[in-house]
Amino acid sequence: MTELMSSGLELMFAGMTIVFLFLIMLVYAINLMSFLVQRFFPDTPATSLHVSTGGVDKQVIAAITAAVHQYRNKHK
Repeated sequence: MTELMSSGLELMFAGMTIVFLFLIMLVYAINLMSFLVQRFFPDTPATSLHVSTGGVDKQVIAAITAAVHQYRNKHK
């Protein structure tokens, strides 16, 4: 019985060690990929959005804005 328990414990520790080492390698691989992506494909600064109203009346825009504001206040 003790031989079976010691064999089981050895197998358990071997499995836990393999999983732990795999997770460590996975963390390093993800960090390496993140570094490479940031180095070779840097983020471009976001350009400001210019919203054109396309000839829409300012009163219509004000009414839509007020309706959205009222809806958001009512449905918090």
